[in-house]
Amino acid sequence: MPLLGKGVMAFWNDITAEGEADFNHWHVYEHIPERVGVPGFLRGRRYTALSGTPKYFNFYETENVGTLTSKPYLDRLNDPTPWSKRSLANFRNSNRTLCDVTLSQGRGEGAVIATFRLSAAPGRADALREWLAETAFPALAEQPGIVAVHLLEADQTASRAETKEKSIRDKPDEVADWVILLEGVEAGPVEAARADLLSDASLAAQGATKPDVGIYRLLYSLSEIELPAKG
Repeated sequence: MPLLGKGVMAFWNDITAEGEADFNHWHVYEHIPERVGVPGFLRGRRYTALSGTPKYFNFYETENVGTLTSKPYLDRLNDPTPWSKRSLANFRNSNRTLCDVTLSQGRGEGAVIATFRLSAAPGRADALREWLAETAFPALAEQPGIVAVHLLEADQTASRAETKEKSIRDKPDEVADWVILLEGVEAGPVEAARADLLSDASLAAQGATKPDVGIYRLLYSLSEIELPAKG
């Protein structure tokens, strides 16, 4: 599967105008390398919006969702660096969702990604999951310009655990229920898939609530094997 592990930490946020330049520098030069250095973190990716909100999206691929409740990770969350404290105080409209990877099809990474935050209607979860696995995802993976598609399902308890970093942000983080990630080589194929198989009407017919959708372009990616060797 194209994702490197079975866990994902997905994060969307806006940033204040006065803090944005510092945030962009911090995120690439301190934050992502710090996170990818935590045992069990495999890769981090960072994006900015082409359409939709919030403006920024990033996610980390981990060995499993347990990595996201591990002591090494929680130690980082509860002991933020001075630069982290300064940047986190400027976050707005944050959604932080810790996920199990339910489905992941395709190969490689795309330059553009669409994110869908949605829920299954009562009693429709199994049917929606089956449709995504057997119909939508295989069809999407074959479309020109689409390289990968993933379904993530939130661990609500883990996502809502309190940490020092959370207390610095302006308000409690939102948490998604299900997340679909659709990756393409450029915006056109992703937008076409959004308008067709993953349209609001198509998803609703299969039991999904109206999704909150954003389309983002890749800014930066870092995997654990790209970090300097320790020792």
